[in-house]
Amino acid sequence: LKAPAPRAPDGKIDFTGIWNGPVPETLADPANAQPWVNDLVRQREQEYWKKRPSYQCLPSGPEADRAAGWKRIVQTPTLIAILNDDLTYRVIHTDGRELEPNPAPSWMGVSAGRWDGDTLVVESAGFNDKTWLSRYGQGHTEALRVTERFHRSDFGHLHVDVTFIDPGAYAKPWGYTVDMQLVPDTEMLE
Repeated sequence: LKAPAPRAPDGKIDFTGIWNGPVPETLADPANAQPWVNDLVRQREQEYWKKRPSYQCLPSGPEADRAAGWKRIVQTPTLIAILNDDLTYRVIHTDGRELEPNPAPSWMGVSAGRWDGDTLVVESAGFNDKTWLSRYGQGHTEALRVTERFHRSDFGHLHVDVTFIDPGAYAKPWGYTVDMQLVPDTEMLE
């Protein structure tokens, strides 16, 4: 697993494979959040998080808890698809397009990626305000933008940095990191 990271025919790092990793800890600083976000977190805690999208069989969107766990990444020259074990998926366009300025809100948003050396930088927007940013119930507005940096340091390891930017909900950007490992010789179960 420490062999060099594989490359696609175009010379870019190839993320294709089945990956698994621990759920990142995402305790957001209440001082960074707008008062309405802290009120929402308290309300969701008092309700035992029963309205969490994944508890209702709805897509989790940008929720940090879904950043790790089992994923199959499929890479082509123009897009990367991330297939999750909860039967949701994401498409990251890598064909040079810019992120739409005002995409229609949806559960999983829209994503456009670009390469910064061997690191894939993904910008995402267009999330509806029904999704959470963590299992603790941090909310956001539909203006949320997410930046992810995917770096495959070697054959078996993938490091992901995630930053949330939403001035309507947080005074400054915040996020988390997750380290995933390639899981060869197996298949994902739903």
